[in-house]
Amino acid sequence: MQAKSFDKIYQIHKNSKVKQWFYIFMGLCVIILLLPWTQNIKVQGTVNALYQEQRPQQLNSPIPGRIMKWYVKNGDYVNKGDTILQLTEVKEDYLDPRLVERTQQQVAAKKGLRDYYEAKVGTTDNQLQALAAARDLKLNQLKIKISQLNNKLAGEEAELAAATNELRLSEDQYSRQKKMYEDGLVSLTQFQQRSVAYQNAQAKKTSVENKLAQTQQEIVAVGIEQNATIQDYMEKLSKTEGERFQSMGQVESSTGDIAKLENQVANYQARQGLYYVLASQDGQITQLNKAGIGEILKETESIGTIVPKQVQYAVEIYIKPMDLPLVKPGQKVMCVFDGFPAIVFSGWPNSSYGIFAGKVIAVENNINANGLFKALVVEDSTAKAWPPQIRIGGGVQGIAILNDVPIWYELWRNINGFPPDYYTVKTDKPNNEK
Repeated sequence: MQAKSFDKIYQIHKNSKVKQWFYIFMGLCVIILLLPWTQNIKVQGTVNALYQEQRPQQLNSPIPGRIMKWYVKNGDYVNKGDTILQLTEVKEDYLDPRLVERTQQQVAAKKGLRDYYEAKVGTTDNQLQALAAARDLKLNQLKIKISQLNNKLAGEEAELAAATNELRLSEDQYSRQKKMYEDGLVSLTQFQQRSVAYQNAQAKKTSVENKLAQTQQEIVAVGIEQNATIQDYMEKLSKTEGERFQSMGQVESSTGDIAKLENQVANYQARQGLYYVLASQDGQITQLNKAGIGEILKETESIGTIVPKQVQYAVEIYIKPMDLPLVKPGQKVMCVFDGFPAIVFSGWPNSSYGIFAGKVIAVENNINANGLFKALVVEDSTAKAWPPQIRIGGGVQGIAILNDVPIWYELWRNINGFPPDYYTVKTDKPNNEK
């Protein structure tokens, strides 16, 4: 009776399966250690817009002014070009309601003045032509007079030559007549007649010489008059030319003043268009920081923020310097967005739930103030689309996917403190690359 109880309590005759379960457990451990494990880097990030124009934009006042009327409130959706608010002028230089009209009148007056000087330039050109024609006419007259005097001088020179020959002949006859009178061959009357003829020849020669000298003096006087005429008309032409250049300078000055005034008119008209602050793009109005009517805005002062309606989202992740060599453009990143439930299996991202695939398109080369490097991740078009409910500024947990290795290798690496394996991401080559 005692032996049967002992056998039932200790079951000493029953076969043990501990050894069998031990081998099964060891086999399962070996199988698990041989399973693939995806190496990864866990990073933190935020949601942002891919393009600068899709990020929240400040609404600024382009000019100083006083708020006259609001057309929107916080939370309103607007289209590009919609009016946000209306301003009125506060600078005394622009308070005149007819400022543009009066400036245009100044432009018209300046144009009239320029036309006057242009007409004066035309009149001066005519004066220059008239003076040049008068000078040429006067010089031609003097040239003709000089030519006539030269002809007269030539005739008088010929007359002088004839008078000289006549005087020489009369002198020779007078000498022979005197000798014949002394020899008593001719009478005193004949000798006196010959003497008178000789004196007449001398007088004639002297008269011709005087006429010749007078003609030469007239030629010299006409030459002096010609030079004086050239000098006189040169002074007149220079004076008129100076007036012409002065008028041309006034024309150019008036043209410059007109351009300046027209620029002012354009600026005034453009400034009047700035009294209405318009939406720069489609989006939602947020963070309006001015209230009521009559508040004064400074130039470029912020009015509020407009959040674009159409946004292509991207994730900015921040990477530790020791992990930076492992992250390359084109690398796959799994994203877990704040507010979206997810079940993450670190080593098996493809089996995780609630995560969204993305890929790295750029890695910045400079370190940020937080001591981390920033990379930009965009939606992977070949995987599940990102949720439309995400917003700019939301938090993101990123898992950068690296190599696939066995679990035993990953355990050994972590135990020894080795970094994940380095590898090169395979990307499609451009069509022109060989």
